[in-house]
Amino acid sequence: MKIAVLGAGKVGSAIAKDLAQEAAFSVTVIDFDQRALDRLKAEARLSCLQSDLRKRENISQLVSEVDIVVCAVHGFMVFETLKQIIEAGKDVVDISFFAEDPFLLDELAKSKGVTVVVDCGVAPGLCNILAGYVFDQFDQTDRYACYVGGLPQLRLKPFEYKVVFSLPDVLEEYTRPARLVENGREVVRPALSEVELMDFPGVGTLEAFNTDGLRSMRNTLNIPFMVEKTLRYPGHAGLMRIFRESRFFDTSPIEVEGQMVSPLALTAKLLSDQWRLAEGETDFTVMEVVLEGQKNGKRLRHSYYLLDSFDSETQTTSMARTTGYTCSIVVRQLLRKLFTQKGICPPEFLGRTKGCYEDLLAGYEKRNIRIKETILEL
Repeated sequence: MKIAVLGAGKVGSAIAKDLAQEAAFSVTVIDFDQRALDRLKAEARLSCLQSDLRKRENISQLVSEVDIVVCAVHGFMVFETLKQIIEAGKDVVDISFFAEDPFLLDELAKSKGVTVVVDCGVAPGLCNILAGYVFDQFDQTDRYACYVGGLPQLRLKPFEYKVVFSLPDVLEEYTRPARLVENGREVVRPALSEVELMDFPGVGTLEAFNTDGLRSMRNTLNIPFMVEKTLRYPGHAGLMRIFRESRFFDTSPIEVEGQMVSPLALTAKLLSDQWRLAEGETDFTVMEVVLEGQKNGKRLRHSYYLLDSFDSETQTTSMARTTGYTCSIVVRQLLRKLFTQKGICPPEFLGRTKGCYEDLLAGYEKRNIRIKETILEL
């Protein structure tokens, strides 16, 4: 089977290396960064191709001979990239957040007879699969909450944070209004709002604040209360609110000494070195997903707890592991015809498909990613 991986960043590389372990797979990684490609080629049995993926006309030719595509490009590129992949008639699994509504491509995908799994990382991604699975176990689901974050093991002032995925996407989380569900209706809260302190086993106290992470579940799962919150070390949200209110995250250019400058682009440039994980620096991913509902006349709470750490043996960040391996496992599910639904398919569709949930957990276990499930009667 021929697989194209678009993007050789931290997560794209983890996906490619995981897929390349299968003797039956021929993996080609495509990126503009030749240094990243050279590094990847030295680490795994795969092919590399340098190309500018920002040029839409390149996409259809690049994927014309493959069986399935992994999309791991920057968020601002994703919608048009997916459109070109679908036009080429190829199944695709995407890990990247993008602002556009993916269901705008649903009719096109169905007309081409292709499966497009979007938002297939850890959150969104894994949390959606868990939600879809439990949703079908309950007679009625009343509440969903997800608390998730990727953080450095070493806390260094003033930020106590390092980037474990795309920096522009991280900063956008701090400005994009958070869409939640209360009493069955969508409500909007400012990002970084409603901060609460929470304790997590093996981690300690973190702060949780509103971000716009529910994505498709707001519309695909009928749950009257739904929220997702991002986790950081205490104090981070307040600091980021200062940045935001001081307009450092604005996208509209301003004039500075005769030059037009985007405050967000300048902020990202200044933070890129301070927020970059150093070589060998360790990170961890923590996530708790909670669903409450009714089953056989009883009120139950299903909780899932994930705590994953940097893999020192493979030098793979935890965020790359939890995001990338979710994607690579789902790619295998599509190739094995375990999941065959056509059109735009958010991950909760996989959670509601027989066998996908169990297969995903088995794949995690194989990769030493463990999720603890707790079921309580309320």
